[in-house]
Amino acid sequence: MNPTQEELLRQETEIRFDSFDFDAAWEIGQIIRQHALENHYAVSIEVYAFGQELFLAALPGSSQHNLSWMRRKRNTVLHEAHSSMYVGLENERKGQRMDQQRFIDQSLFTDHGGSFPLLLRSGGIIGAVSVSGLPSHEDHALVVWGLKHYLAL
Repeated sequence: MNPTQEELLRQETEIRFDSFDFDAAWEIGQIIRQHALENHYAVSIEVYAFGQELFLAALPGSSQHNLSWMRRKRNTVLHEAHSSMYVGLENERKGQRMDQQRFIDQSLFTDHGGSFPLLLRSGGIIGAVSVSGLPSHEDHALVVWGLKHYLAL
């Protein structure tokens, strides 16, 4: 089931970090990877922060196509400072998804779910966690699950 815009904004308010470093990126990536392996998800996973990929994994059944989708979702998050799913719902509400917007470079951006901002409690966005390979809302849910799991540790 797709979350509402209000639920997505609530997630962005709740899922925040006091601090973030390379080790946190690795641990988040590993948590999502292990869960995906256990559930036989054919996905790619990326944790991007500080201007670089800090964790990248491609699981059996995923493809280079998934890497492109993750990059496009991540670019949307970094540009809009919201989850890619939220951006998609907002664009839908306005009547024009990104793939219909002439001024958006389709090779760089997409508003499909699966990328979530790495937000500090202070409000700054430092990166994004992205997944590609499942339906849009499931990619989003997997990322949110992984971030919540990490923060609960």
